[in-house]
Amino acid sequence: MKTFSSHWKSSKKPRKQRLYRKHAPLHVRGAFLNVHLSKELRTKHKRRSLRARTGDTVKVLRGTHAGKTGKIDHVNAKKSLLFITGIDLTKKDGTKSLRGIHPSQLVLTDVVLDDKYRKAIIERTRS
Repeated sequence: MKTFSSHWKSSKKPRKQRLYRKHAPLHVRGAFLNVHLSKELRTKHKRRSLRARTGDTVKVLRGTHAGKTGKIDHVNAKKSLLFITGIDLTKKDGTKSLRGIHPSQLVLTDVVLDDKYRKAIIERTRS
């Protein structure tokens, strides 16, 4: 059996869509980390979403932490999870660890533009 095929993306079958996400290489999994922009940023940058990266400020829309905001501490591209400061999980022994949240449950409220590559993406869509 083939481990990855880009044709699975265009299939209607949920089985093939799950296989596409499960077996996707890391350069493709980066697209799964796109987060919607807030209404203000959407009008400012003329984009609907951007790939999340460390330092961006996000607001949680769904789940037990809905309404909380924080900065992205680190990104796990392999599992498609974002770890946000201030949103943690308390373990049985009392220690706290950051909780991973799926990008679809978030909205970007502030974007870090110190990266040359990221600036180029935004400038490309503005014109």
